[in-house]
Amino acid sequence: MPSSRSLGLLLLSFTILCWPHGALAYRPFDSTDPAVAEPGEVEIELSPVSFRHDNSGDTWIAPQLRFNYGFARNWELVIEGQGEYAPGATGVLVENGAFLKTVVREGTLQGQTGPSVAIEIGSLLPGINDQSGFGAELAGIIGNQFSWGAIHFTAAATLTRDNHGEMFLGTILEGPSFGSVRPVAEIVYEREFSVSESISALVGVIWEVREGLAFDFAVRQAAVDSDPETEIRAGITFAFSPF
Repeated sequence: MPSSRSLGLLLLSFTILCWPHGALAYRPFDSTDPAVAEPGEVEIELSPVSFRHDNSGDTWIAPQLRFNYGFARNWELVIEGQGEYAPGATGVLVENGAFLKTVVREGTLQGQTGPSVAIEIGSLLPGINDQSGFGAELAGIIGNQFSWGAIHFTAAATLTRDNHGEMFLGTILEGPSFGSVRPVAEIVYEREFSVSESISALVGVIWEVREGLAFDFAVRQAAVDSDPETEIRAGITFAFSPF
């Protein structure tokens, strides 16, 4: 578990680095939905502490941060990254990226009819103490709301920091709300060609306290090259207009 000093320094430095920008958009999932922040609005996704266990041991993820900034109608800027700590190892800052996301078809997620469609494109950025180099990613997202909930599908093609091709397919299911709480699930398939392959399933809940404030909790179970991986995720999403 990281010390409070190292955690505080990492959170402060990363927040200072990213504050003028925005973020991806949908905790606690790996994929996302075809919606963006409103113009002038900031959305912050934060997991103060999450946990992952696999064959290499335990890893604490602290913090995981994503920022969305709606800089124009149907457009947002996305910045993301996370700190990871394993017992006896040096802490790292990984999964860093900068993206642009745009809604190319307004649908039920924008108060219109039919499916919503979005495109996201951007760069994978170097980490600290791991994941050197740059990469690129292009994703298409389609989603629709129904009387019983919602479904969102993401398909992405990536050039990794090690110059490998990678594909990502993810589906999010949102169940009906029970008061302010709704159950959610996700299935993801990822393949980094000539390197690794994984499939995962996530189940959890989202508690929408009020508009612009939600808490989430989820458990993700994956098979990475047939090896088990378990992750416990918990976080908060909040939005505000700074200007």
